[in-house]
Amino acid sequence: MFVTSAFAQESAPAADTSHAATEGDTHSGTGVPAEAHGVFPPFDPATFPSQLLWLAISFGLFYLFLKRVVMPRVGGIIDVRNDRISRDLDQAARLKAEADAAVAAYEQELAEAKKNANSIGQQAADAAKADAEAARRKVETALDEKLGEAEARISSIKANAMKEVSGIAEDTTSAIVEALFGGKASKAEIAAAVKSVAG
Repeated sequence: MFVTSAFAQESAPAADTSHAATEGDTHSGTGVPAEAHGVFPPFDPATFPSQLLWLAISFGLFYLFLKRVVMPRVGGIIDVRNDRISRDLDQAARLKAEADAAVAAYEQELAEAKKNANSIGQQAADAAKADAEAARRKVETALDEKLGEAEARISSIKANAMKEVSGIAEDTTSAIVEALFGGKASKAEIAAAVKSVAG
């Protein structure tokens, strides 16, 4: 708020007169006589012994309060936390031991499974090899039988062909003799001649 200079000049002398009027009786704000103003009581050397006494009493009471009330509670909280931490550490160690045992059991089962898988694979390979060998023997037996049949058929065909060749040779020889010599030869002579040539 702005105060004009004229108002400030008017109000200043009034304040001086009221101050002068009250200066001899009491202090304007506190109601304490003006001559009572001296040293601030906490800094007054005359009150030091009582201040030290009350300081010692207050410190003693505060110390007893800390020792009997606060410290047991803080100690109890610390003990509870220590117990909880130790229980948590014990539980963590137990869980770690269980986890290690589970990992060891898993690794053992995995090793056994690998061993079983290897033996099963070897057994399967052996069984497949035996089956393949049996199949090969069966095929070889069938081929031998077919080969024997084919050879028998070939020899019979050869024998039949040889008989026919003999007959054809005899007929051809008879035709050649007739063409060349103009006469007929006996069948026995022609057969003997063909046999002597073929033999």
